[in-house]
Amino acid sequence: MKKSAPASIINKLLLVMAGLFFYTASFAQDKPVSEDLMRSNGKIYVVVAVCLTILAGLFIYVISIDRKISKIEKDN
Repeated sequence: MKKSAPASIINKLLLVMAGLFFYTASFAQDKPVSEDLMRSNGKIYVVVAVCLTILAGLFIYVISIDRKISKIEKDN
């Protein structure tokens, strides 16, 4: 079975992208400067708090939508 031209191009592109990713990852620094800066100023806790607030809001929204849909299904 012969591969089509677009599939071959996509495979080559994915191979090149994976190679570039591993190439750049090999030059990563041991400790990022921004990580130390955010921890020293206490800003990392603000970031975590904002992320947790957003996630909690999303969960509450999904639960409320689920209850409304359940109520509509029950009425029908």
